[in-house]
Amino acid sequence: MTVTRSLAGPGARRLTKTGVTAGDVVLRVGRSTMRFDRRATVVTAILAALVMVMVLVSLMVGEYTIGPTALWDTMTGQPQRRLDRFFVFDRRLPRVLVAVGVGGGLAAAGAIFQRLYHNPLASPDIIGFTSGSAAGAVIVLISFGGTLTMGAVGAAVGALVTFAIIGVLTLIGGLRGTRLVLVGIALGALSSSVTAYVLSQAFLPSAAVANAWLIGSLSGRGWGHVLTVSAGLAIVAPLIVLLNRAFHALDLGDTVATTLGVRSGRARMGLMLGATVLVGLSVSAAGPISFIALAAPHIARGITRTPGAGIFAAACTGALLLGVSDLVAEHAFPAPVPVGVITVSIGGIFLIWLLVREGLRHRV
Repeated sequence: MTVTRSLAGPGARRLTKTGVTAGDVVLRVGRSTMRFDRRATVVTAILAALVMVMVLVSLMVGEYTIGPTALWDTMTGQPQRRLDRFFVFDRRLPRVLVAVGVGGGLAAAGAIFQRLYHNPLASPDIIGFTSGSAAGAVIVLISFGGTLTMGAVGAAVGALVTFAIIGVLTLIGGLRGTRLVLVGIALGALSSSVTAYVLSQAFLPSAAVANAWLIGSLSGRGWGHVLTVSAGLAIVAPLIVLLNRAFHALDLGDTVATTLGVRSGRARMGLMLGATVLVGLSVSAAGPISFIALAAPHIARGITRTPGAGIFAAACTGALLLGVSDLVAEHAFPAPVPVGVITVSIGGIFLIWLLVREGLRHRV
């Protein structure tokens, strides 16, 4: 295994004689070569470290405070007090791990959709996947009287149904850019109308449970939810790694990708399916938490200064955003509020800023 650095001045993006972008780090293992943007790699490492700091803070703060020494003793199996183990392992650790997994999964899905369709608004929130997942869960919870676990299955099915519709329309009509967003908004509206109708016909206590879930919350999350999210990430991560070369080729357009020997249609469907699984499992674990999938890839692109946000950088950004939002939702108000309230508030402001920026860019 060898590591090669291509060095240049700050911000340089020229190509060297070997075809490597100046400032990149190239890792060669046998005949395989992997290229890493130096700035993006450093920024992603910092983001991952910040996620770890956020996890530690989440384990310590609350009405029952646990100091750093007590936390270390508890994590190493020697808790100073019996309550330390209860709050760390039964209450806080599962919750923050779900926040990391759900935030990372939604952000990774958003990065995939935005890169595939070259559209800054192509995220699961906008193009109907989140609404489809929510509709599937509500139908199972209300119409079939299912449990929250069964509702999670319904959320996954709803996401897959939305994927099937988008996939068929993409193959038939070649959805791209603005048309994809418009069709996604239409699908989201249809899914929301189904959700509203089912809720209007529901028995009041059942509707209250479903409404609480629809806001998006991490309250009461346990190790079963951690397992659900972890399984999704474990399934999708190898798929994204396998399709990584195709992903870079698709960034150049379907024509160039085909010239390079990439089956663009199959690769696009595979990446869409992986993103859909991430959305379905994330929604099933925490409800339809909004705007993480939209905002995190944009923030990752801004701080890494790369045109196509790396999926891992976006995932770390999403995990950090949702974890911090949950800390705010839990501790910044007189009484805890669902984390979905915080993400919607932040996301609405971010969406307005994004639309204004895009409008000014097109005017120039």
